[in-house]
Parts: sequence; structure tokens; C-alpha cells
Amino acid sequence: MNEDAQQARHIVGAGTPAEAWEAWPGLAALPMINAASLVGEKRRAVIVAPHPDDEVLGCGGLMRQLAALGRDMLLVSVTDGTGSHPGSILWPPERLAKERPRESADALRLMGLASMPVVRAGFTDTRVADDEAALTDWMSDILRIGDTVFTTWRGDGHPDHEATGRACARATVAMSCRMIEMPIWAWHWAVPGDSRIPWASAARLSLSEEDLARKRAAMTAHVSQVTSDAATGEEPVLTPHTLQRLLRSDEVLFL
Repeated sequence: MNEDAQQARHIVGAGTPAEAWEAWPGLAALPMINAASLVGEKRRAVIVAPHPDDEVLGCGGLMRQLAALGRDMLLVSVTDGTGSHPGSILWPPERLAKERPRESADALRLMGLASMPVVRAGFTDTRVADDEAALTDWMSDILRIGDTVFTTWRGDGHPDHEATGRACARATVAMSCRMIEMPIWAWHWAVPGDSRIPWASAARLSLSEEDLARKRAAMTAHVSQVTSDAATGEEPVLTPHTLQRLLRSDEVLFL
């Protein structure tokens, strides 16, 4: 990717409005998929989230549907999200290390997934790329042959998301697993029809009203991410504009 394209993927400002995505016919034209076709019977889904909340934003509805099918699932939290509020006295890393895993557990409960097993890999937020090889090895140790791995897209624009995707890609090849990628921050910097997005491999999973309501409720549990920082005056990490883009009636996956 050239320097201009890399620069354009920076996550700044309000980003592309949700209304622009909703009005784009190309999104509605993506082929539909269902949870049963993504993870077969007696197979396991491994959801790999760079930070607590990425699992809800990227595939919260899918997780509910897989649970309803009785599929085995495992959530991997690569980091504890301690780097989300640099310089904040209200949300220092020590507090975030306790609160963000707790928020994630509350979110799973609100989605009806309280019994879902979770493992925390313990890598450093904002520095996953520095430990990418170690994450690849770590993932290879927990994967089983035949798993389907859901993780953040390797071109998502966030360094941790991309490094996690790359590490998972190598681990899934080594373990003969399938990998499916989730765009999260791409909805911010990309525009409808953007040639940098792999639309040819994209598909949509439709969410029920209950799936969407549970997903929205789950995001309210991530208090540290959806409220302003009174100490710094910074707006939420996940602004209302960001949540509107991500809390839609479908989830897009790159197969």
C-alpha cells in the first residue's frame, strides 16, 4: 500500500457518515451468509479481539447466532485495552486493566453469552505489532485443526487490528484453520465503493431485532469507551457516530 493510501486510512475526525453507507446500493448487494455455513457442526469458533469490545462490534450478532446453534466458541482477548486513554488521570492503564475485562464480561452477559469461555493473551495495547511473532505462536498453541477464526481485518487501519489479523493468518495456515476477517475501523476511513476494501470477498450476515438490541445493550457496558473523559475533555473513544456505523442490522465479513 502506497504512502498516500496509508495516510488516508488514518482514524481521525468523524469519518464517513453512517447515512452514506446505508445509502450505498453496493452494501445491500453483498451476498448473504448464515452462521451455520460459517461454523459447521462439531466445529469451534474462535473470536480473536485485539481489545475488549472488538468482539461485540465486529461479530456480536454472529456470536449470538452461533450460540443458538450450539456451536463451541472461545473468545480470545489479545490485550486488555489499557492504552485507550493516554494521559488520562481518570482512566490510567492500571484502572483500565481491571475495568475493561469487567466491561467485556458484562457485555457478554447482556448478549446472553455469560458462559462463553474467555482467555486473555496479555499482550500490550498499542504494541501488538511489536509482539506479532509471539502472538502467532500463542495462537498456534490454542487453535485446533478445523477451527474457524474470526478476527479483525489486516487492512483495518488500526495497528493492533492489523497485527492481530496478520498473526492469526499465519497461525490459521499452520493449524489448517479457516480465517474470516471483520472490518471495524475501515467503516470510518473508507468510503462507499472504496477500492481498498476487498468487496469481492465480502458477505453480509443479517441480524434479528433481538440480536441488534442485545448488541447495542452490550456496548453500553463498555463505559470507558462510550463516555467522555472528564479529566482530559476528550470525547468518547467510540463516539455516537462510530457506534451508528457499527451497530447496523447486519455484519459484514471478509471470507
